[in-house]
Amino acid sequence: MGPPVARPRLLKRAELPVDTAELARFLIGKMLVRTLAEGGAGGRIVETEAYSIGDPAGHAYRGMTPRNRALFLERGHAYVYLAYGVSFMLNVSSEIPGVGAGVLIRAIEPTSGVTIMERNRGVEVVRDLARGPGRLCEALGIDRRLDGVDLCQAGPLWLGSDGQAADEIGRSKRIGITRAADSPLRFYIRGSRFVSGPQALNR
Repeated sequence: MGPPVARPRLLKRAELPVDTAELARFLIGKMLVRTLAEGGAGGRIVETEAYSIGDPAGHAYRGMTPRNRALFLERGHAYVYLAYGVSFMLNVSSEIPGVGAGVLIRAIEPTSGVTIMERNRGVEVVRDLARGPGRLCEALGIDRRLDGVDLCQAGPLWLGSDGQAADEIGRSKRIGITRAADSPLRFYIRGSRFVSGPQALNR
């Protein structure tokens, strides 16, 4: 057994870049922490996608609705939605209040609460616990109840930093979209086995 992993410190909103693409890159290597009744769980963010202002692939493109209002909050809030009626997805709001944009958290490297995540996912392959946005939300018990949560305050879900710099960051087009599909707005840690997507995009 190695030394215990230090609890990450809470990220302050002032640390978060206002620009959506910059925020997506900034979040690589940061920590996503979930507090549950049975304990804490989470890990290092290894893959994100930016959905910037006016992005036709973004949920804010047609304006604010009751469903997407969290995207228009001050940067650093959770926007959680159900994709295709099957999987929840976690986004971090970006830009200034009233402007809709966000960053999709696509994958984490589990660092704490692995047993909790295994139970939630029903699998015991650590690599597959949170490799992909739907798996991530299932592993951490993230659903619409967390929509609008302030990720810069201690609570059920928050963003942190353990002071470690991210490894080399790669950039590619986004995954699974048809509009603005070639925009290079996906960021990931090169060489991480916890990153999702086809190998051709992870070089």
